[in-house]
Amino acid sequence: MKIYDLHCDVLNKLSRYDDMEFLNDVRLDSNLNGLNAGNVKVQVFAIFVHPNVPIEERFNRALLQVEAFNKYVITAPGVVHITNWKQIQELKDDEIGAVLSLEGCDCIGTDLQKLNVLIEAGVKLVGLTWNYENDVAYGTLEDQTKGLKSFCKEVVNYLNEQDVILDVAHLNDEGFYELLPLAKHLIASHSNSRTICDNPRNLTDDQVKLLVDKGGRIHVVFYPPFINNKEAASIDELIGHIKHLVNLVGVENVGFGSDFDGIDYKVDLLTDASQYQNLMKELLKHFTEEDVKMMSHQGFEKYVFSINA
Repeated sequence: MKIYDLHCDVLNKLSRYDDMEFLNDVRLDSNLNGLNAGNVKVQVFAIFVHPNVPIEERFNRALLQVEAFNKYVITAPGVVHITNWKQIQELKDDEIGAVLSLEGCDCIGTDLQKLNVLIEAGVKLVGLTWNYENDVAYGTLEDQTKGLKSFCKEVVNYLNEQDVILDVAHLNDEGFYELLPLAKHLIASHSNSRTICDNPRNLTDDQVKLLVDKGGRIHVVFYPPFINNKEAASIDELIGHIKHLVNLVGVENVGFGSDFDGIDYKVDLLTDASQYQNLMKELLKHFTEEDVKMMSHQGFEKYVFSINA
């Protein structure tokens, strides 16, 4: 069964290690061979610049990750750069669609032109924050009562004009609620249920329902601390989140965003992209094949094919 995965951090690794190969390097959870083995047909590659990078260097670090994407990922055999969502339906059986995203606007500071450069490079999803405050908003580990900053409206208006999806995965609670009426397209690319696991990186039932009411979706993440607040988790525990979210908002609004290459702890038997079908097999014990297909790719197709970019 084919998979669309909304989040991985391959680019951060590729941009930092000169000897790393996208094709089959075992240091990459989502190398090309692994993606093919797991039947991942669309993979979103995040640009992520850690906040410990000096402010004056952050944009260059982002550009290095764009360079790694262009040099190693989309030149790999069978990989197609997705710059328009409609390209997904044109992918051949032996091709993988590669999409750029931006995880946190730390690298742009208050310069909208820098964001424009990244959008021009192909970024299709943008998260306003990572875990901490930047010039746009506050992250999930900040005061949950602090909302969006004044510069955020410029960012959101620009992204709306470009039909870029706003990702709420790392946004704090007040920022989430303030963004909801402002954003044209919304998604949670890698978040779980806070009802099942009380972690600020997860969404409350209220947030999930409002997100879907706005036309958005939630994609579950494979990081054990977001599944059970522990360093290890089982596929069954992950499925617990999926069941809850499906009951809450419907199977058509739930998908996957592994966070491979951005996580140190892994779900048992789901430690890299090559093991994705282990999750599919277990899901088929709880859902119909039609429902699993809806989660794995069809629901996201319906969502993005309505976006004119």
